[in-house]
Amino acid sequence: MPGRNFLFVPGPSNVPDRILRAMHRPMEDHRSSAFPGLIRPILEDLNRVFATTSGQAFVFPATGTGMWETALVNTLSPGDRVLAPRYGQFSHLFIDCAQRLGLTVDVLQTPWGEGAPLEQIEAALTADQQHAIKGVLVVHNETSTGVTSDIAGVRKAIDAAGHPALLYVDSVSGLASLPFEMDAWGVDAAITGSQKGFMLPPGLGILGMSQRALAKRDQAKCARVFFDLGDMRKANATGYFPYTPSIPLLYGLRESLDMLFEEGLPQVYARHHRLAEGCRRAVAAWGLTLCAKQPKWNSDTVSAIMVPTGINGADVIDVAFRRYNLALGAGLSEMAGKLLRIGHLGDLNELMLLGALAGAEMAMRDAGVKVALGAGVAAAQEYFRSTAAPLPARDAAAPPETRARPGSATGSGGRSGGGDTPAARKTAIGA
Repeated sequence: MPGRNFLFVPGPSNVPDRILRAMHRPMEDHRSSAFPGLIRPILEDLNRVFATTSGQAFVFPATGTGMWETALVNTLSPGDRVLAPRYGQFSHLFIDCAQRLGLTVDVLQTPWGEGAPLEQIEAALTADQQHAIKGVLVVHNETSTGVTSDIAGVRKAIDAAGHPALLYVDSVSGLASLPFEMDAWGVDAAITGSQKGFMLPPGLGILGMSQRALAKRDQAKCARVFFDLGDMRKANATGYFPYTPSIPLLYGLRESLDMLFEEGLPQVYARHHRLAEGCRRAVAAWGLTLCAKQPKWNSDTVSAIMVPTGINGADVIDVAFRRYNLALGAGLSEMAGKLLRIGHLGDLNELMLLGALAGAEMAMRDAGVKVALGAGVAAAQEYFRSTAAPLPARDAAAPPETRARPGSATGSGGRSGGGDTPAARKTAIGA
């Protein structure tokens, strides 16, 4: 199709041109004396995104799934018990990963559309008087249902139970887009990937580990080779990796961190919230509902929108892609066919999201959903207009032109008359 593809799945997210340019470079020696000048600042700056002064960041040529495994095998032994609520596809897969590694998982079944059940977590840990449970596994932002859990509340539940369990948090679709406080929330393992808020292609697994978690490695008996943090810590201390890293992605990560800090992390979080709220206004105008059962669980990186009974969400997604070149997220597992997902994270602004909302409206109408064309777009437009930051006053006292320009009345080949001077242009627009 002519024009660009509108990528509005909740990851991979759009890669800015600036990051593409940073990655477009010839290969280099990752053992050179100059390489630590790239790596050490990256690892230090990742701690700023995790919001930790005591933890340690790691970067693997992997994905968020690989970081699940890394966090678990470096802190636990086969047969160890962990506690994990299941409230979406990715919390389900986190549990599956732990079970395949030989861990025993106490699963807290939770309705999809809700967040981590704080009271159940506290009750389960309070009942564990022998402290057999070694860790709590929680997904910060459950991408499949558009639900964000209260991680600070999970930490309070653990502390209220007086339990020493480690806190493992999957923030793959949250970090660098939603507020995250590793130290303040007492997170022991913070897990993410490159393809969401960091605005990179898939391929980097990023992990933050507390010192308490790192101290467990020597006693942990789970098998590990590629994901052994001992090898990684030793090599990282000198600014290198124990094996070949993804050099282009590391240069992209450097540029991503620069962009995040230039905008300011609080401003990044506020932008994501504002865009998400505009999307939620559109959903309400369509007469539809979110999968998230209460507003307190609404995600600011992805909206999972329930389709009416009798409509297959997969049909809406197919029409959007084949007719309008718009990629929307599908319902997964229990939610297959029941919803569609609009990702609104990463390199994104109001007009980009309005384009996605317009395409979603048309695709829904085409698939039989009775929505009024323009209703959702108009609701989002009104919200964006009413919440836009005031523009600074325009300087109407620009200095007059003092010398001829090429193409002016006195320049070679110019027009006669003075109708294209700055003063004339200001007069024409009422300046």
